[in-house]
Amino acid sequence: MKEIQGHGVAMITPFDNDGNVDFDAIPVIIDHLIVGEVDYIVVLGTTAESATLSKVEKISLVNKIIEVNAGRLPLVLGLGGNHTQALLEMYEWFDMSSFAALLSVTPYYNKPNQEGLYQHFKTLATHSKLPLILYNVPSRTGVNIAPETVLRLATDFDNIVALKEASGDFQQAQTLIKICPPSFSILSGDDEMSLPMILAGAKGVISVIGNALPEPYSKIIQQGISRNVEEAYSMQYHLLDLIRMIYFEGNPTGIKVLMEALGLCKNHLRLPLVGASKTLTLRLEAELKKLIPIQTTQS
Repeated sequence: MKEIQGHGVAMITPFDNDGNVDFDAIPVIIDHLIVGEVDYIVVLGTTAESATLSKVEKISLVNKIIEVNAGRLPLVLGLGGNHTQALLEMYEWFDMSSFAALLSVTPYYNKPNQEGLYQHFKTLATHSKLPLILYNVPSRTGVNIAPETVLRLATDFDNIVALKEASGDFQQAQTLIKICPPSFSILSGDDEMSLPMILAGAKGVISVIGNALPEPYSKIIQQGISRNVEEAYSMQYHLLDLIRMIYFEGNPTGIKVLMEALGLCKNHLRLPLVGASKTLTLRLEAELKKLIPIQTTQS
């Protein structure tokens, strides 16, 4: 599916000083991503802290992003959970005509077996008007969707078109690329592993680092897709310390430090997440300053 290849960004949700969604920051962030040459935006993903947003907030946020984006980039809607029937009801909340696809994470906490995962995504695919991207992130959900289950879903349902693979297991990623049909896209869900996965045959990435540094990370992905290996890795190593560092205290804890340092939004999170420690904040700002002139946080 052409609209979801290349560099997609899992967009953060900005909050103001009172803890409300900062709608004024949305145009700033989206323009930043467009100027940075990203290929599409993922709305209400994990990085968006969507688990802490109310129904009203989700609908308002989605409508604002649709309005600001104004068709400039393809949009993917994150719509996942561990209650299959409730997800079907959530389909009715949004204007699906504005989205290219849905991104749906494996059910968390319940820990279904492989048949349960198959039946869950079968139900979603059967009722969805949009193509469906599966999302595998076992470190967060407690369950790993096996390559054989992914292949079964990709074979049985034409509208299951891709997998965001964030297991951190490169051997599994290679197996997925090997066994899935060419029409089915494997996308990296791990910023550090994106380049080797693309060189192995993945079609792109849904990144976190792209929120802050869309242009340099887009160039890495573009160079990888073009098989300019030496140039791509040179650029990757330039960003590698920062890519690793943003996850030291969780996500989106680190990336929001960078977003504030760049003047894109305030560094506020919702409980149970809290802001980065002062030590990590200073390290992130110092590393970012090597790449881009910034005004660092005052002591």
